[in-house]
Amino acid sequence: MLSNPQQPVRVAIVEDDRATREGLGMLISGTSGYQCINTFRSVEDALRRADGEAPDVLLLDIHLPGMLGSDGVRLLKEKYASVQIIMLTVYAEEDKVFESICNGACGYLLKETPPARLLEAIGEAHEGGSPMSPVIARKVVTLFQKTGAAEKFEEQLTPQEMRLLKLLVEGYSYLAAADHLKVSVNTIRDHIRSIYEKLHVHSKSEAVAKALRNHLIS
Repeated sequence: MLSNPQQPVRVAIVEDDRATREGLGMLISGTSGYQCINTFRSVEDALRRADGEAPDVLLLDIHLPGMLGSDGVRLLKEKYASVQIIMLTVYAEEDKVFESICNGACGYLLKETPPARLLEAIGEAHEGGSPMSPVIARKVVTLFQKTGAAEKFEEQLTPQEMRLLKLLVEGYSYLAAADHLKVSVNTIRDHIRSIYEKLHVHSKSEAVAKALRNHLIS
């Protein structure tokens, strides 16, 4: 559920298939609380036409003409500093999952995701969540557990911070994590800031990646 229904979530779409692009745009703009503000057929097109209103959430296809979506995440994050990027793909390719998240994507959904779940995922991303299709979430956990050498951290996470970090790895939004831990969303945000400081990261995807690389989450 969106925190402020008076302010629709502004969504942009980068998708080369015209029917899919237009269908997503109609779904989003036709749903209360959401607004499709722009559509692009490639990363290059999105970067070239990146003027005017900035989106809150960007749906980004992986396989695009020219630059791949997984390669364009970082550039789009630089162009739209506060945007939350959800990758869309037909197949859960492990290398593209890994690359996209490392580059700054906050979520990863299969294109077969039902419309209602897609809209829910957009809302989750806007609220600070990391929406992922279940099969992709499992691949992410497996990939990061196998990747990287452990680091030593000067400060240790508290038990509550560890519980929260585990929920984030599992794809919980801030609201869902607050409900699960029986605390307020503001408390969750305080814990998140503390986790960022201790892990020396600046985003939730970075925190999840570092936690898994260093086996903080089993």
